[in-house]
Amino acid sequence: MSNENSHITDENCKLTKKDLNKMFRRWIFSAGLGYNFETQQAPSVAFSMRKALRKIYKDDKEYIEAMDNHYKYFNANPLMANVILGATLAMEENEGIKAKNAVQSLKTSLMGPFSGVGDSIFWILIPTIMGSIAGYMAVQGNATGAVIWMILQAIFYFLKVWLFKTGYNSGTKLVTSLGKKINIFTDAISIMGLMVIGCLIPTVVKVFIPLKFKTGKVILSLQNGILDKIMPALLPVAVTIFVYWLLGKKNITPTKIIGLIILICLLGSFTGILGVVK
Repeated sequence: MSNENSHITDENCKLTKKDLNKMFRRWIFSAGLGYNFETQQAPSVAFSMRKALRKIYKDDKEYIEAMDNHYKYFNANPLMANVILGATLAMEENEGIKAKNAVQSLKTSLMGPFSGVGDSIFWILIPTIMGSIAGYMAVQGNATGAVIWMILQAIFYFLKVWLFKTGYNSGTKLVTSLGKKINIFTDAISIMGLMVIGCLIPTVVKVFIPLKFKTGKVILSLQNGILDKIMPALLPVAVTIFVYWLLGKKNITPTKIIGLIILICLLGSFTGILGVVK
């Protein structure tokens, strides 16, 4: 922060490393605790920034005005919000209360695009991939799967630290430039995620039909001889598409889908239509 390119000079720097860490910890532990339907995450934002703002604004009137500004609507992916909050804190420290409107504009304009990236990567893509790998290892009796999941959560914590510091040290310059390219990045990540999930389907989803047709001396397996000839792993893909279709139905919940799958498996096993993959 003391180099020449920093947007915050030694003269107007008011926050210490301890202050920044305190705000960061307040956010990661309270991001969803103050959630409400009117302002959503705004109470958590105000709670996180309270002590830092008190140090920046010695005047009570300015402090109240700044706090009130952060009580306005805010809803972003908790992990990616670290970048936005770091940048807004830097603006408050550097410009003071005159940056109030700019701070609100920055938060409003970036919480949507950054949430798109955060939700796609950190709530869907990475947990799905790592969860599938860890779950598959657990099914095989390998305890390393649980360790992998815990390591992933530790990595997420240090990533949050880095994102907050990046937002704070770069101010608005980095986050606004990223905001312009965020849609391209999101599309690329989504495509990669679909490819990875597509590759996992034949490995994780197991469907086996033991039915065979016999004509004279010729025995033809329904699955290996017909369905897999049309497309390898056709049944796992069909089941995945069916479940995905059900998820889009209004009154269908994941719990109901799990119950339906269990019922189909029991009926299939009882009638001999479904079997166990050997």
